[in-house]
Amino acid sequence: SGIIDDGHLLCFRFLGRIMGKAMFAGELVKGHMVNHLYKHLLGWPVMFNDLKDIDDEYYNNLKKTINMGADVEHICADFTTAEEFLDTKKTVELVENGAEIDVTEDNLPEYIEACLKYRLLGRYQAQLSALILGFYDVLPEPLLTIFDFQELEMLMCGFETIEMDDWMGNTVYTGQYREKGSNHEVCVWFWEVVSEYDEEMKARLLQFVTGTSGVPSTGFGSLQGYGGAIKKFTIMGVGLDSCVYPKSHTCFNRIDLPVYGTKDELEEKLKIAVTMCSTGFEIE
Repeated sequence: SGIIDDGHLLCFRFLGRIMGKAMFAGELVKGHMVNHLYKHLLGWPVMFNDLKDIDDEYYNNLKKTINMGADVEHICADFTTAEEFLDTKKTVELVENGAEIDVTEDNLPEYIEACLKYRLLGRYQAQLSALILGFYDVLPEPLLTIFDFQELEMLMCGFETIEMDDWMGNTVYTGQYREKGSNHEVCVWFWEVVSEYDEEMKARLLQFVTGTSGVPSTGFGSLQGYGGAIKKFTIMGVGLDSCVYPKSHTCFNRIDLPVYGTKDELEEKLKIAVTMCSTGFEIE
């Protein structure tokens, strides 16, 4: 932080060079980053759903705000946000003179965009720019254009052989799968399909649900969610009337898996959901 060290940006640029040198030399970096940082390295646009990876509560609150319509004026919000620096609260303007701009139904899209930009870029733009510049010092940006953000993570961090017994043994079942758990017919199909995946596809599925393709060194039992708390891989059973394709909640390491009627349907829909995730879009 610049509050503690005036030269901290040099450290971020140095770190970027180390990351670039490791990738250039084929050395794996064990520390995984959140998805939107890989997007920044590639110059990809960040999406609203990327907020889920860093703050699920804030993401859900913004979604509720979007749906408020004209009632948004009743919450008396403006174009500012509160931050806490070393136990000191500070008001940050999301746009110029943001404290003087009330949020209304007409400017609500601009408010959501401003919140997104600040949360995923603005609050650490200087540090991120230094990191990216260091990375590009070793690997010029044009060389990275052939990768998507998931491929970049796996190229930088690799993916180890995933132990299916450990994965299945440390999975929690909720929703419509709570009673029968792994013995539910759809869950049996799910694990049969996943067991047939190659290591890359398993890593992509894990990345889809947890936000990273990495497995803790101590196994799936130590899988962490947002904030560092233990959040085991979770399969939640939902009805087809609520969603047709599987949905992920990376802060909670949870996949909402509809109760499909056949194994073929599950396999098809799961593959589409996981594959589309790499494009930066989600299927509703």
